[in-house]
Amino acid sequence: MKLMTLIDGSNYAASVCDHSAWIVDNTGAEVVLVHVLDHKAASKSADNLSGSIGLGARSELLEELAELDTQNARLAQKVGRAILEDGKSRLTNAGVKVVSSQLRHGEIVETVEDLEADLIVIGKRGESADLNNLHLGTNLERVVRSAHKPVLVASRSFKPIKSALVAFDGGNSVKLAIDYMVEYPAFNNIECTLLAVNPQGDTANQLEQVANRLRSVGYAMTTQIESGQVENVIVKAIENNSHDLLIMGAYGHSRIRNLIIGSTTTEMVRACQVPVLMFR
Repeated sequence: MKLMTLIDGSNYAASVCDHSAWIVDNTGAEVVLVHVLDHKAASKSADNLSGSIGLGARSELLEELAELDTQNARLAQKVGRAILEDGKSRLTNAGVKVVSSQLRHGEIVETVEDLEADLIVIGKRGESADLNNLHLGTNLERVVRSAHKPVLVASRSFKPIKSALVAFDGGNSVKLAIDYMVEYPAFNNIECTLLAVNPQGDTANQLEQVANRLRSVGYAMTTQIESGQVENVIVKAIENNSHDLLIMGAYGHSRIRNLIIGSTTTEMVRACQVPVLMFR
């Protein structure tokens, strides 16, 4: 099993590494530690300055801007290597045996698509996010939507995961989550609750069938059916039962539809104070 751990210079980097170490401890996975340099972001300030220089400006100014851009790129590489070194040190100190690191250039989505991994770990917010509000990192949704593998969104700080809540709606995404839990039973040392909110059709019957399937590979399972607004019910269930992890399907609709009616996925990740393991 290969784990892709995406880190940046944010306050979430340590937590991302700690969550990755927990996964390795349960699965024996190898870790690929990745930091992505975004050239567009690195050259933004220089581009803004060059755009303000009018006709007749001396060529030395443009040359200085080009040199500034080069210096910024070199500095970004040094910072990126330092971030990777710190992350690797944290992982090895936590007992992770196999860790490689990559400093990548370009878009984070391209990196996720290029590198093969069985599971991706990323922080809820990046280094450019305002931690004083509840906005998520700008790359989070893009990574989850583009990834063909599950994504674990790390919370602000790590604590041992002993109990998980699985938000079950009978959809294809959460069925992928169930298949994953069966395939990797190393996670079966945590207690799990299957929660259905406002179940329709035969979802209630599916709930017990899925619970029995997970019990057959060693999971300690309970089931729960509730009614109400989905986000509120799930957040309340996590808080009342001290769950340490939320497992759910993600972004089942298009971005355009989400803009019109909102996204349950985004609201859940924003509202929950625990890590979220997402499948789509």
